Amino acid sequence: MTQDTREVTPDEPAEEAEAVGDVEEAEEADGAEPSAGLSRRRTWVAAVAAGAVLLSAAGVAASLVIKSPAQTAAEAGPPPLDVLIARVEKRVLRDTVIVRGTVTSAQAVQVTPTVAGGDGAGPAVVTKVAVRQGDKVEAGKVLLEVSGRPVFALPGGLPVYRDLKPGATGDDVKQLQKALAGLGHGTGSDAAGTFGAGTKAALGAFYKSIGYDPLPAVADRGEAVKSAEDAVTSAERSLEDAKAAAANTGTGGTGSTGSTGSTGSTGGTGTTGSTGTTGTTGSTGTTGGSGTKSSGGGGGGGKGSGQDGARAVARAQEDLRKARERLAEARAAAGPMLPVGEVVFLESFPARADSVGVRPGSPVSGSAMSLSAGALVVRGQLQEHQKGLVRAGQKVEILSEVSGVTAAAEVQSVADTAQSAPAPGTGSTGGQGQGQGQGQGQQAPAPGGPSGYEMLVRPLAPLDTKLVGQDVRLTVEAAATDGNALVVPVSAVSAQADGRTIVTVVDGTGAQRRVEVRPGTTGDGYVEVRPTGDGTLADGDSVVIGVNPGVANKQPGKQNGGKSGGGS
Repeated sequence: MTQDTREVTPDEPAEEAEAVGDVEEAEEADGAEPSAGLSRRRTWVAAVAAGAVLLSAAGVAASLVIKSPAQTAAEAGPPPLDVLIARVEKRVLRDTVIVRGTVTSAQAVQVTPTVAGGDGAGPAVVTKVAVRQGDKVEAGKVLLEVSGRPVFALPGGLPVYRDLKPGATGDDVKQLQKALAGLGHGTGSDAAGTFGAGTKAALGAFYKSIGYDPLPAVADRGEAVKSAEDAVTSAERSLEDAKAAAANTGTGGTGSTGSTGSTGSTGGTGTTGSTGTTGTTGSTGTTGGSGTKSSGGGGGGGKGSGQDGARAVARAQEDLRKARERLAEARAAAGPMLPVGEVVFLESFPARADSVGVRPGSPVSGSAMSLSAGALVVRGQLQEHQKGLVRAGQKVEILSEVSGVTAAAEVQSVADTAQSAPAPGTGSTGGQGQGQGQGQGQQAPAPGGPSGYEMLVRPLAPLDTKLVGQDVRLTVEAAATDGNALVVPVSAVSAQADGRTIVTVVDGTGAQRRVEVRPGTTGDGYVEVRPTGDGTLADGDSVVIGVNPGVANKQPGKQNGGKSGGGS
């Protein structure tokens, strides 16, 4: 039963208001019992609500009394510090430089063959390729043929830079002699480093073993030697004639022999001498050449003729000696030569053909193939700010991120001048011969790498050949402490106005004290410190490294002691 609570406005008729009042009275009389039930329900709702309020109040009260162990410990500890701290550590401190590098062979050579052009020679062209990419190359093997001439590999570490001809001397000649001897072609009695007859024979035998004729050192078809031989023959005959004439002069004879002397003279005086009337007249006849001592009173003239004959013999002997010397020189200069464009010296064998870029019929232009030899090394690039930190002999860790392999190594060398890495397929070429082309190349930086100072890293143990060509990480130990040392973050060290260097130590209660220290090795954001004076510093101590802004901002009036021990 519901009650109509609608209000009657003044505008409604009086009759309607009275009717409504009658209805309400009737309903109250009929519903006395339902009204009592509603009251009981309201009582229960009020009771439940009151119970909930009491329970909530009890929970709040309990939370104020009962605390967790963590909360109890937190409330018992000191208030938060207004500074940032770090722990003092005792360990080996290392300063490292990290760069990228490429695993390559110790020697990489770009083979750039050339052929000296002769009369009627056309452009150089590849006529044979004897190796393919990936092939092993042994000492003495022909790599390719250019315009009918071979290009082969020999063992040696000195790059070829000139044609080696008979009579040459030097370390490159010594290297050639050793290479030929290693292939079974001894150089006889030639002194080490001297290109003599034995070296000529050995070089000729090597060329024959690979199926080619060596190029002559003097390209005159032997004319120089033939001319020298003819000159010796002529000098020998002249000496024989001079000796014969001197012998005839010494036998004596009649005055009529003076006519013989007229054959070598202009004539007139010799004819007078033929009369033989006086010795003086006969001697005049001998001045023409080969006249003999006359008879009669010609004793004084005969003595002069003997002296002339001896002089002629001595001159003929001198001429023969000089002719023979020129013949020896011509023969020494003749013989086989080693052109700079026909040989590539490699440090070790077997070598590898990394790439071959030509085929028969290809014109010779630039590098024909790339060879590598020797143990595997790593070549990296140092930037300007890194170069001063790295030097030969420093320890290096090699890490291949592809395979996870690590290896110990050391820095072998650092270039003095910066260089730009060439594009793939190019490289710096080797020395040039006199008037000849390049014979071999030198190792270039990792293709496509950044410009910088080349650093050569040599592993302490041989690397796996599977790493060839991989890009690896090089960690260079630029400096390290001598054993374990106390180290702190660099920001923990500060300099005072009086020049002292200090760190600020904070204990468990927040109290601070300054300790004077002497800095040492730095690396990776840390610095080695040694306490000086009466200060003490131990492993595990806390040192100030900066300000805690979250706490400092809440305490603007408090003096911030951490600022004195802040950043450096």
